[in-house]
Amino acid sequence: MKLQRIGIAVGSVLGVCALAWAQQMGATAALKPTTGNTTAGTVTFTQKSDKVSVTANVSGLSAGPHGFHIHEKGDCSAGDGMSAGGHFNPTGKPHGDPATADHHAGDMPQLVADASGKATLAADLSPVTIGAGANDIVGKAVIVHKDPDDFKTQPTGNSGARVACGVIKKS
Repeated sequence: MKLQRIGIAVGSVLGVCALAWAQQMGATAALKPTTGNTTAGTVTFTQKSDKVSVTANVSGLSAGPHGFHIHEKGDCSAGDGMSAGGHFNPTGKPHGDPATADHHAGDMPQLVADASGKATLAADLSPVTIGAGANDIVGKAVIVHKDPDDFKTQPTGNSGARVACGVIKKS
């Protein structure tokens, strides 16, 4: 009986430690400008239970809103950012507002730049994950677009050219 209790206690401690470790997994993307643009910055992702928190600090934008997405390929080699492919969409949902149930896994809230071209964002994302499963964003790319996302036009949101690209790497 004592050994069974000890085994349960040890298992519980290990389970809590594993959960805490999983919840602190993180990833980052260093945004670099595409050809002819000056947009750059850092995007940080942190797994928090069933959501991923994203924090972005971006500069070199025109004032106003800009489409902001996770794309399916971790490839920023093309000068126009097109090597990153389309929006990350493992669930096959339509493009949409990330505040609604039906949206690509890679749809994120808009970046809104101030008059000096700087934008910050802090938001929670769903249904993406870091480091495991079909919705894992590690190895994908983050794209900042020239124009606002209308959250309606399929499959891209009519966000225009890609002004920055960064590959998401586990940190």
